[in-house]
Amino acid sequence: MQGLLLAGRYRLADAIGSGGMGRVWRAHDEVLHRAVAIKELTAALYVSDSDQAVLLARTRAEARAAARINHSAVVTVHDVLEHDGRPWIVMELVEGHSLADAVKEQGRVEPAEAARIGLWVLRALRAAHTAGVLHRDVKPGNVLLSQDRRVLLTDFGIAQIEGDTTITRTGEVVGSVDYLAPERVRGHDPGPASDLWALGATLYTAVEGLSPFRRTSPLTTMQAVVDEEPGEPRHAAALGPVITALLRKDPAARPSLAEAEQMLAEAAEGRRPSVAQAFVPTQPAGPRWEADGRPAPDTAATTPYQPTTAAGTAPVPVPAAAPPRRSRLRTFALVVALAALIGGGTAVGLQKWDESRQHDITGGSGTPGTPTSPSSSSGAGRATDTTDNLPAGWVRRDDPMGFSIAVPGRAWKRTVFDKATHQVDYTPDGGKHFLRIAIDTSPDFATPHDHQIDLEQQLHRLVDYRRQTLEANTYRDRPGSLWDYTWTALAKDTPFPGPRHAVEETYVSREGVEYALYMSSPAADWGTTRKQFTAVLQGWRPLSG
Repeated sequence: MQGLLLAGRYRLADAIGSGGMGRVWRAHDEVLHRAVAIKELTAALYVSDSDQAVLLARTRAEARAAARINHSAVVTVHDVLEHDGRPWIVMELVEGHSLADAVKEQGRVEPAEAARIGLWVLRALRAAHTAGVLHRDVKPGNVLLSQDRRVLLTDFGIAQIEGDTTITRTGEVVGSVDYLAPERVRGHDPGPASDLWALGATLYTAVEGLSPFRRTSPLTTMQAVVDEEPGEPRHAAALGPVITALLRKDPAARPSLAEAEQMLAEAAEGRRPSVAQAFVPTQPAGPRWEADGRPAPDTAATTPYQPTTAAGTAPVPVPAAAPPRRSRLRTFALVVALAALIGGGTAVGLQKWDESRQHDITGGSGTPGTPTSPSSSSGAGRATDTTDNLPAGWVRRDDPMGFSIAVPGRAWKRTVFDKATHQVDYTPDGGKHFLRIAIDTSPDFATPHDHQIDLEQQLHRLVDYRRQTLEANTYRDRPGSLWDYTWTALAKDTPFPGPRHAVEETYVSREGVEYALYMSSPAADWGTTRKQFTAVLQGWRPLSG
């Protein structure tokens, strides 16, 4: 077939690639005098006439849809033509090799380089999804690495018929089974999250040198995709949590395109993306525990203690982010809200942790509410009766972290999420109503308002999320921002389902320390809670400025 002239202008040179469904040729465009790549759909030769008509129609439609995508990281489709009763797709010729070839030659790709590659693939997917095109077959073989270090994603639209498996229904091919998202294996329609799953599996293959789910047969591979977790990537470094986030079984639990792009950009710079921790499911294996129920020293820094609940629930570790920067941990801080975002074991663990916090704040007598000193083993703040014009029944807590705060009464008990993250909670009922203080001595954002805007992007998937207020203000003569919002908590995510309301005041002290004062309750109690929050702000005494 070498030397064949197609459509009177494209002359085939030599075959440069092939797969189960087609063959790729290097060719010369004799009209524009440029080199091109042409894909020959060989699969059309081996199906029935009725199936062939469906296959060809779908190929033409999807290839033309792919041609609408205009992005430097997408292999451009120049033309679709028909020859010998089959469609041929004329594309941009990329001089280089595929990511699959790179893994085969090198064994694996360095994490920072893999993150850079993934970032460009993600940008290509963003352009495609914006144009209404799903790739459906993201895999190392479809990621091209050019000689000038460009990264390009190929086979848009063609992926529906170009893959490593067989046609499952008339005119439909599922693609490479070890890169199929679980929802696709189950027969559900793919969405943008399905392409992100495939990107996660592709990045796993890049850094580990093997596919995370490939087994001895297509059937066992698909079973692994649906039922098994991939092995812990040993060579992923900062890219590890990003891969874990992309490979969540539930498509709703995976990061958005924007979140994934941010994580990959950080990983490409060698920084571990702290925001990725919110998407990492709780591991079933817990830390070692001391006789008094606290984590052993070698785990205390990374796994905050979760005490046993009144119902006898065993301690469940809640992963702490690394490095411990409060700006991203505040996504964790919104306990009830976060449950609706991440679901699964982590959400349950967080809610159980909130539900059982009252068991971590008893004093030396073992009686809840007994005042304790800052040096007590429970870490509870010292209750102080003062005459600083507190509302009737309120008490002041001198917190071991150095600040002093007024709370609505002695029933409000204290616990520490993790000392390293500088987050402290006070609650009268295990988290149904609670007050949280977060301290960041090295803020990541220029202003508190910028910080809250960034955090809000992570909460848009909450059921019925609605911003009431999010505006810059001045608090204690310092730049601040007030954020007030509502959402509906689901019964599957929390022991306190139903409409909820929250408010947060964030400000930066003269010393550059960022403080966040956050309060949440059921929406039905908001009238009382909002008045309490005003009193909290009036009674706040920080450790500085």
